[in-house]
Amino acid sequence: MAYKEIFWMACDSTEQLRAEYGPFHTRAEAEVEARKLGFGYLLRYEHILGANEEIEEVRCIFIELPGAVSEMLESAQVTLHTRCATCGESAAHDTGWQAEVWADIHEFEHSRHRVRLFEHARGKGLKEICDWRG
Repeated sequence: MAYKEIFWMACDSTEQLRAEYGPFHTRAEAEVEARKLGFGYLLRYEHILGANEEIEEVRCIFIELPGAVSEMLESAQVTLHTRCATCGESAAHDTGWQAEVWADIHEFEHSRHRVRLFEHARGKGLKEICDWRG
């Protein structure tokens, strides 16, 4: 006779490289910890145990916490990335003025080079900011 063992984990994403915290015996415990940690997902592990209490099958079920993922995306920190379109040199910046100073110095030291600016937010990817110096 097969027996099902269930435990819960709090996790930050559904990707293979994710942070998991737990295990917890109940969904409620996992959900409280996930919200404390700012995680947007729960992971339910089901182990199907055989006659000798050996694991025969493992099932993983992701559950998105209501409202948590959209809050995470809205509050995601935005970083700015500059990259020279000519030589490929790049840098990351926390503020717009840092990006502009880096671009000014690079273009001054390397005549005819052009620096592009990108905005990166977790979950949204890289987006070029056109005419950022125009």
